[in-house]
Amino acid sequence: MTLTLKDLERMQTVLQESHQDYQLELVEGKISVMGPSDYISDEIGSRLIVFLGAWVMAHKLGRVTGAAAGFILPNPDADLRAPDVSFVKAEKLKRSQISFVQLVPDLMVEIKSKSDRIKPIVEKIQSFLALGSQIGILIDPDKETVTIYRLTGEPVVLTSSDTLTIPELFPGWELPISELWPPVFD
Repeated sequence: MTLTLKDLERMQTVLQESHQDYQLELVEGKISVMGPSDYISDEIGSRLIVFLGAWVMAHKLGRVTGAAAGFILPNPDADLRAPDVSFVKAEKLKRSQISFVQLVPDLMVEIKSKSDRIKPIVEKIQSFLALGSQIGILIDPDKETVTIYRLTGEPVVLTSSDTLTIPELFPGWELPISELWPPVFD
């Protein structure tokens, strides 16, 4: 049975009414239910949103969102997906919407959680690239690596001693990879 966006919205309502904290995605007519993220992966996502969001807002480049923002994708199944961190250029989304947006983000970031497998994450990134995202990023806290994917070329793997730059979207922005990892307080 193929499910639709309306089915997903009904399921979200039921979960909200029962105070369940699950994120839903609609992929190829099937609803995918994801539990809350682990603490470290969510903190990494929050740190990236803070660092990138400050730059984007200061330069009025567009919008940065977290894992709760859903995108209705322009594929035959009208999938609804939610990357952990997203960026949409200002000219593509001049005004925020209350509902899901029908577009592909220019940047999508996935952060590996403790229970995630790499292959499905990479497949998700590749599907966004095929639909029009310029950059896909996989952050792996276990290995402390950041892998940058583009539609063409090989993935680029960065480690804690490297600096993340995305000149095609954020000219002049730099983030030392080591800043993504949660600090240790003594």
